[in-house]
Amino acid sequence: MSRAYLPVLMLLGFVVMNALLIVAISALTVRSRPTPVKQTAYESGIPPLGDARERFSIKFYLIAILFIIFDIETVFLIPWGAYYKQLSCSVALANGACPAGQVSFFGLGEMLVFMLILLVGLAYVWKKGALQWD
Repeated sequence: MSRAYLPVLMLLGFVVMNALLIVAISALTVRSRPTPVKQTAYESGIPPLGDARERFSIKFYLIAILFIIFDIETVFLIPWGAYYKQLSCSVALANGACPAGQVSFFGLGEMLVFMLILLVGLAYVWKKGALQWD
């Protein structure tokens, strides 16, 4: 095993031991005194209304899934932005800049294709009526 991993393993061991110690001390020192008031759900200071097992419309889940999908897709913009200079230069960068006459539109073009695919997906979802909350 490489010595480079030793600090990481030591930190991991410390974290696991600390977690186990906290749980053990908590289990040994707490006295359980349940009351009906302590057993009720607490929702930000507001008394709970209705049953917790309320049924939600399928539209709620569809919107949530679409949000997650488009949110994750837009995260791919971050690495593209970080490497935009390298992607838009047909030769290696010189002093952090692209030499004159060597600029290409590869980096911009690949992101435009990516955005076009996202736009087509959004148009499809919109056309199907998945974003309507009726």
